[in-house]
Amino acid sequence: MKKRFLKSLPEWELARFQSLQKGNDCTLHAISAALELLTGLRLPPYQLVAEVNRLWWRGKLYRVLPNWAVTPPMQASIVNYLARTRGLPVRARLLHTAPEILRNLPDDENLVALVTIYWRRGRAPAIYRGATARNHNQSKSTAGHTMLFAAYDPEHTNHGVLQTPWGFINSWAHANTELFWMEDEPFRRAWSAPLPVIGRNATVLISREAQDELSA
Repeated sequence: MKKRFLKSLPEWELARFQSLQKGNDCTLHAISAALELLTGLRLPPYQLVAEVNRLWWRGKLYRVLPNWAVTPPMQASIVNYLARTRGLPVRARLLHTAPEILRNLPDDENLVALVTIYWRRGRAPAIYRGATARNHNQSKSTAGHTMLFAAYDPEHTNHGVLQTPWGFINSWAHANTELFWMEDEPFRRAWSAPLPVIGRNATVLISREAQDELSA
């Protein structure tokens, strides 16, 4: 099985799209990276955070509460709102897909995917940076986290031992040279958590589309 990276870019270049979150704003960082990859437009995450918080007080609920969680349906709504207000040639849809489909998405340069994983107290899946042995996910509580899927590399390992094929642009580091990686089974388990209303394997697929397709 071949390696697949967004836009056929090397890991170091994809990692440059990472930005460090300061609150519960992983979704806005992932959206910022996704839009920059697809359109070239840089929307700083801190500006998106402030805007989405202001909209909440005006009755436009793009997150559960200000400075709090953003569900996958809300993620799609944020992207489509930004497309309308900035005139961006993108469209977001909420899908429920399979790992076998997700890993092939980098083959299409006009698609990116936001992936949200969930875990119960004491069962946080390990998330590694680059090829190191350090697990950056030390969460002890029930939680969720959104990342931008960036790569599938069946040959990638951490510490030369762990097979970690799933690579992500993650808001746990500033722009650098390394993506964050997960093992196959822990990723599948965390991504397929059965949540009410949201369902399993929720994926926000963002596509770059021609203007005539957007207006159809």
